[in-house]
Amino acid sequence: MTDEAYGALRASAALWAGTSVLITNQRGQILLQRVSYRPTCLLPGGAVDTGESPAQGAARELEEELGVRASVTRGLAVDWVSPAGRTTPPTMKFPGELLHVFDGGVWDEDQIASIRPAPGEIEDIEFVEPADLPGLMSPGDARRALCALRARTNGTGAVLLEDGKPLVPTLLDRVNAFTRHRATHHWPWHEGPVPAGIPVRQCWGWLFAADGRVLVLLDPANGAACLPGGTPEPQDQGDPAATLIREAAEEAAVRISVPGLLGYLPDEHHSGGSCARVRMAATLTNVGPSRPDPATGQTYVRALATPEQVIELFDWGSSAADQLTAVHRARARLRLPRAIRQPLTLVTGDEVLR
Repeated sequence: MTDEAYGALRASAALWAGTSVLITNQRGQILLQRVSYRPTCLLPGGAVDTGESPAQGAARELEEELGVRASVTRGLAVDWVSPAGRTTPPTMKFPGELLHVFDGGVWDEDQIASIRPAPGEIEDIEFVEPADLPGLMSPGDARRALCALRARTNGTGAVLLEDGKPLVPTLLDRVNAFTRHRATHHWPWHEGPVPAGIPVRQCWGWLFAADGRVLVLLDPANGAACLPGGTPEPQDQGDPAATLIREAAEEAAVRISVPGLLGYLPDEHHSGGSCARVRMAATLTNVGPSRPDPATGQTYVRALATPEQVIELFDWGSSAADQLTAVHRARARLRLPRAIRQPLTLVTGDEVLR
């Protein structure tokens, strides 16, 4: 084959190239753009220009669309979009596309205030809950953005997608993480015991494995997360530690060490009146076979995650950082290592104790 023929053959199989950027605020909400030329919302981004790398294109699009200069270097996803994977007019002769999603990071209030949407192209920007993406974006765009968000939480580099679906699904993909609204607890964090006269309505536990990660429970249908624990019962005799020990056994099928108090969150809007939500820390001492929670009938997916990853699965507002600090102090007292970010892993047995 001649060079000319080989070049013509490769050109006939050429794909488009696009780039986008996943940006979140400090609550974990995702930045979306409402654009003048499409009925659905988009991540910041666009087509890659001739001779331009996807990362260079992402940085250029941020400046053109949002008026923000930023270095973009960390990839989250590369998606092969088939000719049938995107609805386009027949006259466009869409050949397929390689779309890159980069991590734009977590933006603080000053960075958000510096955004200057491009007039005539960007009609508005908003930060939205991840679970709202399917209702605001095209199906393929929403799948891609959610996979990119899961890849960021897993922390092990970019994932390969085909039409927005991962070639090798992670645990977060298998449970459809971020497709249900995250639990929102925007209450101030208080260390120490609950003041007398304030009832305790909930006790959750940060339950540590030997490697410094903690147990988190996931709904198998939508990835909704919770820490082990629950509502005090009369047999607990007003002892939050007894509540946590009982609930950990019932809903997570684990046994734990004697829990230590971390602090509490005051809930002023509980339907039964003001109350406290207690947080405690303990180590896992035994892991039994997974079974349904007798209170709800739900069989949770049990996973190990770093404390930082757990925070990302919730919307706890500004108090999340203070609670995280208390969690790491407890970890140090328990003489456990600081866990390295890695994909959330399924808990099947006592391997988490070693």
